[in-house]
Amino acid sequence: MTVEYARKLDEKDELAHFKDEFYLLENKIYMDGNSLGLLSKRAEQTLAELLGTWKNLGIDGWTEGEHPWFYLSEKVGEQMAPLVGGQKEEVIATGSTTTNLHQLVAAFYEPAGKRTKILADELNFPSDIYALKSQLELKGYSPDEHLIRVKSHDGRFLKEEDIVAAMTDEVALIVLPAVLYRSGQILNIEYLTQEANKRGIPIGFDLCHSIGAIPHHLHKDGVDFAFWCTYKHLNGGPGSVAGLFVHEKHFGKAPGLAGWFGSDKSAQFDMSHTMTPSSHAGAFQIGTPHVLSLAPVIGALELFEEATIEKVRKKSFALTDYFLQLIDQELNGFGFTVGNPVDETRGGHILLEHKEAARICKALKQDGVIPDFRAPDGIRLAPVALYNTFEDVWHTVQILKSIMKERRYEQFENKRGIVA
Repeated sequence: MTVEYARKLDEKDELAHFKDEFYLLENKIYMDGNSLGLLSKRAEQTLAELLGTWKNLGIDGWTEGEHPWFYLSEKVGEQMAPLVGGQKEEVIATGSTTTNLHQLVAAFYEPAGKRTKILADELNFPSDIYALKSQLELKGYSPDEHLIRVKSHDGRFLKEEDIVAAMTDEVALIVLPAVLYRSGQILNIEYLTQEANKRGIPIGFDLCHSIGAIPHHLHKDGVDFAFWCTYKHLNGGPGSVAGLFVHEKHFGKAPGLAGWFGSDKSAQFDMSHTMTPSSHAGAFQIGTPHVLSLAPVIGALELFEEATIEKVRKKSFALTDYFLQLIDQELNGFGFTVGNPVDETRGGHILLEHKEAARICKALKQDGVIPDFRAPDGIRLAPVALYNTFEDVWHTVQILKSIMKERRYEQFENKRGIVA
């Protein structure tokens, strides 16, 4: 496969024009959008607009201007709802991934009798595990005994039948990733939710590595809750405000961690010491909205409204499929192992495993490709549908091949940086 073939694929790409919406890094190929998406001109614009509201209206920005701050979390939640398959009142933009997980576990983990355990998995992102352990300890339970982590047979993937087998009558709550952060495996949310519902166990999903990369149907699937960040595939910016979903069947449920902005908007400024919670997912807010960290998310989401998540997924899958074909054609004999699924259960990134992964990542950066290292031996490469091209993928593989042939990675220490 030649670069001319890649260019022909780009000519047929119906999302190609979205590349012009982003600030691309000069003379670099950015393959790390699954860690931090690039800045779009829309996100920059809406950040400037909200700064202007503060500048020109002062405190009246809470209720005036194009994006009144008092209702901003609800507005952005409504924008995000189609990406997770939620109804508009089931989604709220608030907090961070881990604070939202703490909030949701505090609300949905209700141990009683022998149902005291939380079911997770051993491949989950560390922050989720830290939060689950913390919540168990707050309830007086030992994480060693009450946190179940489903084992992986190969260190890459989970078997859904193993997860279902672990849904015993001792489990009070299930928290799983929608897409595994390392291998990119997509779990079958519909199936796992059905099995949890049969057993009367609340189930929630971490969408950090799936939102903006694959479609979701949380409402239809009956998922109890979900949570996610907005700075990866959604391109909301570093530290941008996260989101959560609570199914409407749980509206009226008391938030585990009550806070002023979880109040019904009409009663919030009554200043009563008895809380009147919002009647929808807004009840799970805690503190004042981080307006300037929400602002870029507004513009970033506009691009998804125009592109549609279905078309994003179609191109994303085609990009990673092309990646896999080139890896097979060009990188045989260099010691790489493909660590991601090769079928439709593949998310938005490629995982290459190599014993020299850390130094290979440093060599890629030196040659203008921005990858992502994951200990101990993982190179994640994420061609993002809205701003990467098939030609980007072709050049990435050629650069990687050159690095391996010339052994240029050997000039670097095989050790990760402070931020991998």
